[in-house]
Amino acid sequence: MKVKVLCRNPDNYLRATKKDIFKVPRNYDPNLHPFEAPREYVRALNATKLERVFAKPFVSNLDGHRDGVSCLGKHPSRLTWLVSGSYDGEVRLWDLPQRKNLRSFQAHNGYVRGIAFVPNGSQFVTVGDDKTIKFWNTDGEDEEPVNTYLSKTVLMGVSHHRRTATFVTCGELCQVWEASRNEPVRTYQWGTDSIHDVTFNYVETHIMAACASDRSIILYDMREAGPVRKVVLKLRSNRLCWNPMEAFMFTCANEDYNLYTFDTRNLKYPVNVHMDHISAVTDVDYSPTGKEFVSGSYDKTIRIYESNKGHSRDIYHTKRMQRVTCVMWSLDNKFVLSGSDEMNIRLWKARASEKLGVLRPREKLALNYNEVLKEKFASHPQIRRIARHRQVPKMIYNAQKELRTIKEKKKRKEANVRAHSKPGSVPFVSERKKHVVAQHK
Repeated sequence: MKVKVLCRNPDNYLRATKKDIFKVPRNYDPNLHPFEAPREYVRALNATKLERVFAKPFVSNLDGHRDGVSCLGKHPSRLTWLVSGSYDGEVRLWDLPQRKNLRSFQAHNGYVRGIAFVPNGSQFVTVGDDKTIKFWNTDGEDEEPVNTYLSKTVLMGVSHHRRTATFVTCGELCQVWEASRNEPVRTYQWGTDSIHDVTFNYVETHIMAACASDRSIILYDMREAGPVRKVVLKLRSNRLCWNPMEAFMFTCANEDYNLYTFDTRNLKYPVNVHMDHISAVTDVDYSPTGKEFVSGSYDKTIRIYESNKGHSRDIYHTKRMQRVTCVMWSLDNKFVLSGSDEMNIRLWKARASEKLGVLRPREKLALNYNEVLKEKFASHPQIRRIARHRQVPKMIYNAQKELRTIKEKKKRKEANVRAHSKPGSVPFVSERKKHVVAQHK
């Protein structure tokens, strides 16, 4: 195959007297401006700066609980309703636009461990430390449960099926219940002390996933008699959330400061490792588009990640917010909610600089144009630096710096050992393969 190299002789387009003056090629089309790229770059730079200027994510807070908030539940069809449970057993129903408490009642003795709505949204189910499962009506002033089930074992979490009247609880055992029966219809166990979180898949609704105390993540199928698969990590996973748009993908929040996205078809190693937290990650929830998710941590911050990237897109924090216990992404993809152990529920914008309210057509066009420009020049050093910059508390900044130093030291040590060892005796292990200990079927 012949390759013809493009070669231009400077003598053909430079003056014989001045070799340092280069001819600038120009398109004389009146529709094209000679400085189109520089003008677009300046506009992209200004748009990036304005985005950081208007980045004010905090919207409001819901104050009323007398103890730390332990769990949140979102209505399947009403964007304005939110249910929250606290450490003292109280459950509150909130109206988000008016920021007021609609109902509050003492649901359990001890922690409220989990809340889930039924598919039509007319009722929600709560579980607590008193080994009871209670169904409550969303409408009306009645403070008595519609139905109560007694469990023989301790309950740690609940998840409701998306279409049928079936729900699953976890604790010492993983139990599947039907609303018409007082006893569990199916019980699963796979050599663990306790299971502290279980979730139904949004798409393949017969699939469930659970986080266990032996550092494992267990997959269940309601059509089979026993558990399907189990993957064991180095540290315990606190919470798990399925991607609502991709049936096989789920993300778990781990004690080792990371989040792991797995594909159920291949559990040998995670698809992605999401870093940046500096303490144990307590909760995770996906956006309805499946492209992003939000996580809360013991480091008193909330982080928003793109599902295909390893570092966070944004970080939210306030001076008064303490350890974040639960997070939730609203179904209209505009807001993020967080509950923390200083008795407060906070409402944040999913995109920090987004303007709330109705936009004029010209505003929409200008915002869309700016988004395209920012994406076009995203890799430019100055624009990338401004877009990435965040003001974080000194404690988080110093801890991140320390963790980065520790990781670099470990990598350097491994590289040195590999360089001075017999070839092949010290293999390179990627970051994604380091954290999985075992896989069982």
